[in-house]
Amino acid sequence: MIFHAIGLMSGTSLDGLDICFARFQKEDSWSFEILNAETVSYDKALKNQLKNAIHLSAEELLELNSSYGFYLGKSVKSFIENHQLTHIDLIASHGHTIFHQPEKKFTLQIGDGRAIKLEANLPVVYDFRSQDVLMGGNGAPLVPIGDELLFPQYDACLNLGGFSNISLKINNQRIAFDIAPVNIVLNQLAKNFGVDFDENGNLAKRGTINEDVLLQLNSLNFYQQSHPKSLGVEWCNENIFPLFQDIEKLDALSTFTEHAAVQISKVLEEKRLKNVLVTGGGAYNQYLIEIIRGKTMTDIIIPEKEIIEYKEALIFALMGILRINNEINVLSSATGSSYNHSSGIIA
Repeated sequence: MIFHAIGLMSGTSLDGLDICFARFQKEDSWSFEILNAETVSYDKALKNQLKNAIHLSAEELLELNSSYGFYLGKSVKSFIENHQLTHIDLIASHGHTIFHQPEKKFTLQIGDGRAIKLEANLPVVYDFRSQDVLMGGNGAPLVPIGDELLFPQYDACLNLGGFSNISLKINNQRIAFDIAPVNIVLNQLAKNFGVDFDENGNLAKRGTINEDVLLQLNSLNFYQQSHPKSLGVEWCNENIFPLFQDIEKLDALSTFTEHAAVQISKVLEEKRLKNVLVTGGGAYNQYLIEIIRGKTMTDIIIPEKEIIEYKEALIFALMGILRINNEINVLSSATGSSYNHSSGIIA
């Protein structure tokens, strides 16, 4: 069986919209080839809209849900035309996360899939997380199904995006959980220097670790909890950012980079992993990678650029294919829901 699908992913770090067109084949196991991929950068106005959407009224949020859906549809339509793509089975859209509070049984990823369908005139699968949250799960992480089916040769897959999350197999079960915030905090702290992100970790490298703040960060209750568990922007606003109000800006970057590395390497060591595939924007943060490597015996594998940048969009494309075929695309062992299920609304 051969499928061609487009995956759309917008991460919490607001880098832009990742679009990935891939060919999938299922024989004894799944294989894939990324055929075209690109990131559409958000302009300043849209970036601010998405960043501040957490403060919108219900009416304004509904309006943004529609307008952002049409934006996604127009973006994918341009992508299809630019690359002259003809054979596409479906579009799978993650949307952009505004709220994520699974303990209250809700999560919200905006970008109405029906608007995408109207623009692109193709079947669309969207809203992959809500069903899992209603079933008592965290609605996250969802990519472990893709790690299981597309990247089985690695002991674990580690994504360094807005948050770091890991997926690995223990006792023949795929488990996954968020480890710590990464770019959601580092990018915000980098803005103090008039840049969108700390390139290669060069700024953090110049700072001094504030041991007092580092201790407070490492003592946060989340790190003592057992998996499954997930993080959201709200948690960072409450627990992380207040700790940096009174310390030097370079020291803040240095301290948080160290904190992220401590938490990530701790998990790699505890799980005794031989190798780990590292993707997401944080894979380019040489300083962060260097610190992690210094704290663990695990072989840290940085793949080619396409996999680093588009692995999540690729996996959502696969999740869309699984959903259309009514096959399992969410693992309860990863999210904590009551059973494995096939999730996503089909437009």
